[in-house]
Amino acid sequence: MVPGPSADSVAPDEQDLVERARDDPDAFAELYRRYVDRIHAYAIRRTGSRDLAEDITAITFEKALAGFHRFRWRSGGIAPWLFRIAANELADHYRREARQSGDRAARAIDRIHDRTVVDDLGPVENEADASRLRVALDGLNPRYQRALTLRYLSDLDHEAAARAMGLAKPVFAVLLHRAAAALRKAIDSEGGEG
Repeated sequence: MVPGPSADSVAPDEQDLVERARDDPDAFAELYRRYVDRIHAYAIRRTGSRDLAEDITAITFEKALAGFHRFRWRSGGIAPWLFRIAANELADHYRREARQSGDRAARAIDRIHDRTVVDDLGPVENEADASRLRVALDGLNPRYQRALTLRYLSDLDHEAAARAMGLAKPVFAVLLHRAAAALRKAIDSEGGEG
């Protein structure tokens, strides 16, 4: 995994753009253009479905626009806030889906139905492993899912992923370590390799 940009790599004009976007739709549109591909790539890696990723991306930016007045600037820029919205929307989606269908295996198959997905960042090298990983990830508790996907599938560095979860870096490090161990255990229990 290639680490995401650090907090220091926020575009120099981003804070000004954020402030202007509160009243200027063109400024918000520029923020959208800067982040839509990253949010979409995160959603597609997490879901394995282009259609669902497009829905999650659209909802993320709709919620960002509606809640923009609540955003407060921090050193990492707007990215952690946007990824938090996307992660929360994914969690909400899977909770709704779980309520609609009690069969966990059927839900996992539905999530990975598009086995030929190629995200915008490059092809999946081994789709069988990617599918097994998605199924194992879906079996983890939502907090572990959020930590792993924000850190490794969203193009956020450790610090930005911690901010997106609203956690201090040391707390996030412990959570991420536990989540990775749980994921390894889930994959091993399915008969896969770590």
